[in-house]
Amino acid sequence: MTRLFFDGDAFIVRSLSDPSASAQRLSLQSSLNVYLPEEAIMTKQTRRDFVKGTAAFAAGIFAGPRFAAAQGSASANHKLNVAVIGAGGRGGASLKGCSNENIVAICDVNDQSAAKAREQYSNAKYFHDFRVMMDKMNKEIDAVCVATPDHTHFAAAMCAMQNHKHVYVEKPLAHNVWQVRTLKKAAHHYNVISQMGNQGHATDGIRSIKEWFEADVIGDVKEVVAWFNGPDFQGHYFSKPENYPPQAEDAPEHLQWDLWLGPARERPYSHYYLPRHWRGWYDFGNAELGDWACHTLDGPFWALQLGMPEAVETVQRSPSPEGFTPDRSIIRFSFPARGGKPPVVLSWHDGGLKPDLRPEWGLDKLPGSGMIMIGDKCSLMTGGRPNDPKLLPESVWTDFSKNPTEKTIPRVDGGPWDEWINAIKGDGPMPGSNFDYSSDLTEMTLLGVLVQRFNKRIEYDAANMKIVNDPMLDAFIKEPVREGWSFGEEVWKA
Repeated sequence: MTRLFFDGDAFIVRSLSDPSASAQRLSLQSSLNVYLPEEAIMTKQTRRDFVKGTAAFAAGIFAGPRFAAAQGSASANHKLNVAVIGAGGRGGASLKGCSNENIVAICDVNDQSAAKAREQYSNAKYFHDFRVMMDKMNKEIDAVCVATPDHTHFAAAMCAMQNHKHVYVEKPLAHNVWQVRTLKKAAHHYNVISQMGNQGHATDGIRSIKEWFEADVIGDVKEVVAWFNGPDFQGHYFSKPENYPPQAEDAPEHLQWDLWLGPARERPYSHYYLPRHWRGWYDFGNAELGDWACHTLDGPFWALQLGMPEAVETVQRSPSPEGFTPDRSIIRFSFPARGGKPPVVLSWHDGGLKPDLRPEWGLDKLPGSGMIMIGDKCSLMTGGRPNDPKLLPESVWTDFSKNPTEKTIPRVDGGPWDEWINAIKGDGPMPGSNFDYSSDLTEMTLLGVLVQRFNKRIEYDAANMKIVNDPMLDAFIKEPVREGWSFGEEVWKA
């Protein structure tokens, strides 16, 4: 299956069945296979009018989806017009990642957090509400980066896609299962290039993991263990209040508190929610598991083609106030057999808990965070990200390093923003963490967050997005939103 894009200069033919394949770039004349007289291009007619007319003509020839490029040219010789929603924290990384493009708009509910970005990109227009930004600048924006707290990822991304903007969204992709499924559908419905910001998916390391597994270096894998040394309640991202809910405070003048809440239910401001502490509150974030599983579990999820678990359960969990993350937990995912691959049990440990050492690994101790795929020939270990895999025990790794397997998966030139931008311009394949992939990775993660939150065991009907053994939890598969914050219903009716 192929998809046709028009970028303002040429048509881009891209394979959907083979995302690693390079896109074909066809000139206007060769694309249409018609004679375009010179005067049709060189008259006083504007380039934009010509583009619109040509695209309209092409639409009558080519059956299929609409053109995805925004008003400006997205060709390799031109810069994209990029808007960034959430300018502090990870938004700063998006600004840097897109610094070779035109940053035309910055949106943030917190003037203090946005101050540095506004100074650096003084020509960019500034907004508090991304809905207003899209209304006012729709024709001036090609692509949007979303770097808000988890609970507003979906609304911001959908608002952009409804306006046919390409989207880059920080991990985890969204806050509940219905949202990630909807984002996947919307990327096709609105014909846009998508990418989730789990940076490790653009590295050589994760490609090595998949290559080594597919070359049968580690053998059949029936078990995966992962661990992370947070949450750290004395650090930047998590903090415990004295009371639950925390004591109400006046919101600072530099903060648009109601806009920060977005779709979440109304409540008083507290400094225990932001700027970074929202991750510990399940109404806003997804705890340490939601924050890091899209990094740590990316390798095994991709290499083993795990898909959705049939059951997820809490093995161990420290007590915590309602709606707040525990200090530590162990979560177990059970995946069924996939084709010729055996069933897999994946265990996640956090809060300093770790799996027991095994003699066959040849390790004296485990690092602070990591992942091990346990094969019947040897094991494969990474840190908290999939960037630097190695085989266990060390003797196997030493021998393998002398004669490694062939690199069969194309490497990414640059990081995840480059990968996304190149795909928009028709200069590279579909991004590896496009929503077809990253929505599934995030859905698996969110199921773990759900059982961690409620200390439960669930049986999951992935086809129908239903909790088979505990229907009360279905309310968290698709969470209610406040008036004015409903997005995405239209793609389910298409």
